Amino acid sequence: MPNKNLKDFTLAELQRLAAKPFYGAILFDWLQNKAAENLEQISNLPKAWRTELKNNGYGIANLKLLKRTDDPDGTRKYLFALPDNCKIETVLLNDAGRHTLCISTQVGCKMACVFCATGRLKFKRNLSAGEIVDQVIQIEKIEKVKIQNLVYMGMGEPLDNYDNVLKSIRILNDKAGKNIGARHITISTCGVIPGIARLADEGLQVRLAVSLHAATDSLRAKLMPINKKYPLPDLMRALKAYQKKTGRRLTFEYILLRGVNDAREQARSLLKLLGGVSAHINLIEYNPHARAEFQPSAKKTLREFWWLAVDRGFETTIRYKRGQAASAACGQLSGES
Repeated sequence: MPNKNLKDFTLAELQRLAAKPFYGAILFDWLQNKAAENLEQISNLPKAWRTELKNNGYGIANLKLLKRTDDPDGTRKYLFALPDNCKIETVLLNDAGRHTLCISTQVGCKMACVFCATGRLKFKRNLSAGEIVDQVIQIEKIEKVKIQNLVYMGMGEPLDNYDNVLKSIRILNDKAGKNIGARHITISTCGVIPGIARLADEGLQVRLAVSLHAATDSLRAKLMPINKKYPLPDLMRALKAYQKKTGRRLTFEYILLRGVNDAREQARSLLKLLGGVSAHINLIEYNPHARAEFQPSAKKTLREFWWLAVDRGFETTIRYKRGQAASAACGQLSGES
């Protein structure tokens, strides 16, 4: 494994590294668009410079596909080994020919949300920018598809790995590479306020989704320990400041858990909490997993919750189960397939 993975580098960084800037552009193209697995493949770069790169510890590290699991609904889940043999999962969604990739940012997760399989794992480490990017490279190579949409909603909390996540976005957004539009990229956070504040100043037109799942501090703290550090009043102030600065609509994710957070009074609390915010609400069916303690809400309850939100003027979508049979649905990723 190389000490310095060239997939971790932006186009500008490769150009600065190269003896001539256009060498860096050639290298970036081979990495991002041609899925080069090693420097020997890049035959239109001088052999002397490739040798110099290797002698200085530079190389190309690749994710290794261990397993692909197909769901009857068309969702596909991939178990990858990282160069150090840690494991992550990536999920591909196919919607009428449009491909959305749900990518991981950490091995394990520190957030310990009680309804999430990843949250039950021990945190091992952050992914590098190149390891995040390589999920896109490998899936496009394996499936021979073009990824149109990216959601940073896989294993881990993206804003807990802020620098690598933002660098990966800049690499994937680059017109010389994957050229995935910023407005087609969503970052999902459980509410890491410092990261939200930093993101507001980045000047990127990415979408921000917030995993809420409860509208009161007492309940949210039971479901999501992060709420003890960043309680709802502080989180909402940060989100309103983010929206004021960016002008971007926010998405709020709300998993409905039977008898826990799905009562009418909790729906009303949620709508009150989101008052004054330009928001899209995603109501998500709970997806049980091996360590699950909860049950999904009844369909009738889900529809009633949806109706209350729509009646109050919120654009609201019910996210029905996708990929559950392959353990590829929201909250099911564990890196143990």
